[in-house]
Amino acid sequence: MVHDTASVHGAAPAPARRLVLASRSPARLGLLRQAGLAPEVIVSGVDEDAISAPTPTELALRLAEAKAAAVAERDAAAGALVVGCDSVLELDGRPLGKPADAEEATARWKAMRGRTGVLVTGHCVVDVAAGRRVSATAATSVRFGEPTDAEVAAYVASGEPLHVAGAFTLDGRSAPFVEGIEGDHGNVIGLSLPLLRRLLAELGVGITELWA
Repeated sequence: MVHDTASVHGAAPAPARRLVLASRSPARLGLLRQAGLAPEVIVSGVDEDAISAPTPTELALRLAEAKAAAVAERDAAAGALVVGCDSVLELDGRPLGKPADAEEATARWKAMRGRTGVLVTGHCVVDVAAGRRVSATAATSVRFGEPTDAEVAAYVASGEPLHVAGAFTLDGRSAPFVEGIEGDHGNVIGLSLPLLRRLLAELGVGITELWA
């Protein structure tokens, strides 16, 4: 007699709700998957350069809200929980997103060497079915090491810093150039799972209900 493995061991229940990530970031998608979630991805298409704010924290929040709202309005997101995020590095009171080119990435790293910045990520969750939205930011202090000019040039030549906020990431080639952080590690990569859990709870959704 052949036994169905899922029946014997107990199949995992299907998630109670659809979860949509309003971002093309592979790092954010990876964090959610590692936490047992299986989000769909719908890229917002928001023009980030068209959004401004008086502080880096407010800018990160406005960008996250704009991305989540843009996706939540689409028919493809009907009934879903939509998560929008955006990160900026605050250094000298200025918000630093993705560098425009290699020259800017090089200048960034030379300015960051031996200093501490704050990586701020805005988070917004829209419950499309209920017509509700919650949002908040998470901040993590990042202490940079002192890579040599040759190391900076090699890193910039890899192309990685052109695709990440602040021209660095903890899950890539720049990890050896970061001496330490104070706060949520995932937030620096692009999404704070503890904050996401709290925002979902505000909407009456337990994160374990979304496990795949």
